[in-house]
Amino acid sequence: MFYSLHEAQRSLINPFSYWSEAVAQMFSAQESWLSQWPGAQRIAAASELLYRIGKDYEKPEFGIHQVQAHGQDVAVLQHTVLEMPFCRLLRFKRYSAGARTVAAVRSDPVVLVVAPLSGHHSTLLRDTVRTLLQDHKVYITDWVDARMVPTEQGDFHLDTYIDYIRAFITHIGAENLHIISVCQPTVPVLASVSLMASGGETTPASLTMMGGPIDPRRNPTKVNDLALNRPLSWFRNTVVHPVPGNYPGHGRRVYPGFLQHTGFIAMNPGRHCQSHWDFYRNLLRGDLDDADAHRRFYDEYNAVLDMAADYYLETIDVVFQQHLLPKGQWVVNGQPVRPQDITRGALLTIEGEFDDISGAGQTEAAHELCSGIAAANQQHFTVEGAGHYGIFNGRRWRQVVYPQLRDFIRAHHHPVLGDEDTDSD
Repeated sequence: MFYSLHEAQRSLINPFSYWSEAVAQMFSAQESWLSQWPGAQRIAAASELLYRIGKDYEKPEFGIHQVQAHGQDVAVLQHTVLEMPFCRLLRFKRYSAGARTVAAVRSDPVVLVVAPLSGHHSTLLRDTVRTLLQDHKVYITDWVDARMVPTEQGDFHLDTYIDYIRAFITHIGAENLHIISVCQPTVPVLASVSLMASGGETTPASLTMMGGPIDPRRNPTKVNDLALNRPLSWFRNTVVHPVPGNYPGHGRRVYPGFLQHTGFIAMNPGRHCQSHWDFYRNLLRGDLDDADAHRRFYDEYNAVLDMAADYYLETIDVVFQQHLLPKGQWVVNGQPVRPQDITRGALLTIEGEFDDISGAGQTEAAHELCSGIAAANQQHFTVEGAGHYGIFNGRRWRQVVYPQLRDFIRAHHHPVLGDEDTDSD
């Protein structure tokens, strides 16, 4: 019922949002006579602000069509290499006509970026992917909005997530694969690789874990406190709702994206209010670059997805309430999760100094768990001045974090040639 009420509210707001958009265009377009009225700029700015506050935000596109690799501009084609009900495995393939560039990109390391399934779409890592494409062959998990998955496709659990990661690793090939997990997936990725190691399978050449809750008991944040201060029954009875009938997944129980978005905003309401006020003032001043930066950020930030209820509740229970991974008590499909069984490859953990989602030390805890990895192959990096998003997005990611990550992967990379039948990587 609550989800249906939300949809009804959206239906009531949408006409007003469209009207606000039209007013903004009428009073700002140079060819419009209304733009010559006194105060037209203020009317246009206020109308666009109202439009952006009230509009629906659809999943953005990655929109990566060209990058610079090895000193040359190369074309990039995104395509789906493996599709499962709740996730697609995407590859961003680079194309060049230059023989020297082709030879260089063919020997680049292969990376699998495991995007978070915690409310935002995988396009939140657009900057991460674009930067990695300079020196790597890049795959990424693209999680599907649970409200778009028909119920006949089955349920999605935390164990299912782990099975998906293992399937993706197997599809790409673990021998020369470097995995980068950002935030929430650090836990299931570590579980996936641990289970592979325990089963005698080849494990990836390196693991990079960025800002994730490996051990949330260390320096708990507001996110951790919320999970601890309420029983699991509260989450089940309060924030889980069935998808209404206007979506393919109608009837599926989910944690709605709009509730997660409300939680995101509630963590820093003052900062978001100030950002919108600055957007209004930038429009008045004609500062179009800053205004466009605001649009790009919130087009991504406000686009959210629903999570399957089973997966969401099990994550709260296993990761944030019982802390089964750091306690060594996690069992997946009847098999114990033993990170100490990982002996091949290398481990890099990255944390932001001011991360208010995964506190200092939560990700670094992976080193203690992965005792089977040689000390010489373990590395930790704390990014000074960075919050949660700064470790994988923006200037600090590109200029400070990425060089460290790139060099770490190169140090544990054994080049192989591939795709000889194409002119690409």
